[in-house]
Order: sequence, then structure tokens, then C-alpha cells
Amino acid sequence: MVDVKQPVYPILLAGGTGSRLWPVSRELYPKQLVNFIGKDSLVQSTIKRLAPVVDPNNARIVCGVDHIHEMARHMADIGIKPEGKIISEPCGRNTAPAILLAVIHVLKVEKDAILCIFPADHVIRDIDMFHEKVELGIELAETGHVVTFGIEPHYPETGYGYIEGGDRITKGALAIKRFVEKPDHKTAEAYIEAGNFFWNSGMFVFKASIMLEEFRKLQPDLLGLMENILSESDSPSKSDYELLPDLSIDYAIMEKTDRGVVVPSGFGWSDIGSWKSLYDFLPKNGNNNVIDGDVIVQNAHNCFIQGYERLIAVNNIRDIVVIETPDSIFISDMETSRDVKTIVSTLKETGRDEYHQHRTVYHPWGKKTLLEAKEKYKVTRLVIRPECLYPADAEGSPAKNILVVSGSARLVADKKVQELAVGQSALISKKFSSNIENSGDDQLVIIQTEIY
Repeated sequence: MVDVKQPVYPILLAGGTGSRLWPVSRELYPKQLVNFIGKDSLVQSTIKRLAPVVDPNNARIVCGVDHIHEMARHMADIGIKPEGKIISEPCGRNTAPAILLAVIHVLKVEKDAILCIFPADHVIRDIDMFHEKVELGIELAETGHVVTFGIEPHYPETGYGYIEGGDRITKGALAIKRFVEKPDHKTAEAYIEAGNFFWNSGMFVFKASIMLEEFRKLQPDLLGLMENILSESDSPSKSDYELLPDLSIDYAIMEKTDRGVVVPSGFGWSDIGSWKSLYDFLPKNGNNNVIDGDVIVQNAHNCFIQGYERLIAVNNIRDIVVIETPDSIFISDMETSRDVKTIVSTLKETGRDEYHQHRTVYHPWGKKTLLEAKEKYKVTRLVIRPECLYPADAEGSPAKNILVVSGSARLVADKKVQELAVGQSALISKKFSSNIENSGDDQLVIIQTEIY
């Protein structure tokens, strides 16, 4: 761990829906929770790469209320106790309120601390260099700087904002001269040639007390609103939180502060903001393809093909993205694949569930997968965790039949208890309050048929 006077808290920003990675990333299960690369989800990978520079057990996650239980499960699955470490927002209000919320949260338990802000959906290729830069960032933050990491650009990217570096501070760090918006291609080329422009990574390091002081000086209205909201409750209501301005931390603080420092970094960073950026990051086969899932390829080049459930067979294609999920398939040319965001907007406007959730929906008690839905019936698969309870009467169907296919169940209906083993079934009436408990040590799997 870094030897500093104040404790160090990594703050993971896990808001957003990642709509440019639809159909895998959705509102109810955003890209932070998806394992695009390896066996870990993006949020798990972000936590794991903190060690040994920063203690992962100090991590705090800022996320939406809909994602609290899954974030907690993802932390627990990698050995991090989630209790007290998830800071929930009732609605998204951009990065300035999210970071301010985390600052106030930490200062309630610490006199002061150094906060390292990391988006939970980014990936890093060179972990050793990443650790070196984070150590430098912490060192600079100890002396009162507000630090960000500028990624050394290796091509004229027009999808990122840029930071212009100014005077040299120490150990390669530069004073921030200005932030600039996403440029056109010609301007991006000029930035590359100039040599002192860097991609804006959205990662920061600072003292909590210093950032609070900057909010008091530069965004007093936002700070006042936040303090008023939190004085009434540690869990603000959505109606109160919506009163906060929708501001990025760049616009609110970083573009205005005189404490800003950029650390030029070349640690192989990507924000995984689109299928194209994920394709660029992943290793390719001999035909420059990224292939994942049950895929048969015949004469394909420069393609990203990913399947989750069904067989995908492709023939004679080039520069194409094919993404299959149980309920949706996305096909696009590679370069414009980020335009899937417009499709997501159309799905939302027309009331389609596919923009919001997958066929599998996660709950505190386990998960529920839609298998088939017709006018007069619906079939779902329930996976209930040990020591958990599924409220079987929570939905509006007048009757439902449950069949245990794995594990053991205890059905409690009308104050009567019925034990169910594998192969046994029961009919549940809407007349009575009914709960299904997992009475075993393993997962309980049930096929449920709702009759309308």
C-alpha cells in the first residue's frame, strides 16, 4: 500500500447504462456488471487492479438504487464485504453530484482522506504502469493538487475529450491549461502533433477536504443543495435528488480550479464506450476477428462476433459487429456501431422492454428468467439463493404452478407449510399470501408457470 498520512479510499463511479453496448448492456443490468473480458465483471476488474497500491477493502461504489444488490453480490464474489461500501443515488445527475456525494460520505467517517476516482467500466492493459501513475497521483494529491490522468493519444480519436497540459510540475506531471470538447478529425490530428494534449480519462485523485473546498468556492449552489438533502436523510428521495443540477465534474470543478494537474499516462486505457472500442482492446485471431460464443465462421475478416445462447454462423463478411443475446440481436458495420444508442432510444420511446432489461432479471433473492410468454400463460425459471425467500404472490396472475428441478423448497401459503423435493410440484392460488423459501444449502431452481 502507498505510505501516506491520510487513508486512501478508491471511489468507483458505477452509474450510467452503457447504451452503446446494447443489447448486452441495459438499464437494469449495465456494462459495469458484465464480464466482457475474462471471468470478472468490469466492476470486479476495477476493484481487483487497485491492489497493492490501494486497499480494495476501502473501495466505495456509487451506483443507482436499482443496482445496489448486484453491486453487493459482485463485491462479495471477489471477497470484498459490501456492507457500508455502496453509496446509492436515487437517480443519475452526472459525475459532479456523484463525486460530491462520495466526498461527503467519506468525510462523515474520516477527518480527511485521499480519494481515487475510477469509473467502474474502464479497462487497463499495463497494470504495473497504472500502479506507478496512481502512486504519483496520490503523492501529488497529498500536497493539495487535484489530479487527473491524461491518456497519451496514439491516434486522432474524435470520440474523447482532451486535456491540454501546461507548465511542468514534477515527475512528468503538468499543470492543466484547459479542457477541450470532442474535436473533429483535423483538430484531433493537430492535438497529436502538438504533443501536450491527452485523452480525458475521467479518473482523478484528490484530498476529500480539498475537493469540498473547491465545491464551496466554485459550485456553492450545488454544495448547498446536497448538504440540505443529506441533512434530512442519508438516503435522499428521488424528488429531492432531481433538484441537483446535471453537471460533469469537468465542467463543475476541473475546468475552473487552479489546483488541477494532469499526469500523462500510457497504461493501455479504454473506456469501453462502444463495440468498436471493445473490439480494439481485445486480442484478435489470424483474420483479425474477435470471436466469443458458439460461432461458426467462414471467410470473415475484421469482425466482432459474440454469442450468449444460440449458434451464430457467418459467411463472407468484413468489418461487421454481430452481438446475440437471448432476446435480441444487433448487427452493424464496425465503424458506426456506436449508433446503437439511437436504436435504444427508439426501443424506449416505443415501450419495448428490451431497452431496460434482459430475459434474466436479478433480485436480492436470486434471478428470474423468462422462458416463454403467451396470451394465457407465462413460463419462467427461478433460481433462489440459499437462505433466501421468493415472494410468490408478488405478481398479478390468478394461479401459478411451481415444479422443483434442483434443490429443496419450503412453500408457505395460508400459514401452511409444504416441503418440496426435486420433481415435486404445487399449485399456488392468488387467494393466499405465499412465499417460497430455499430450505437447502444449494441453489433452488424452480420452473414456474403462471396461468392467466
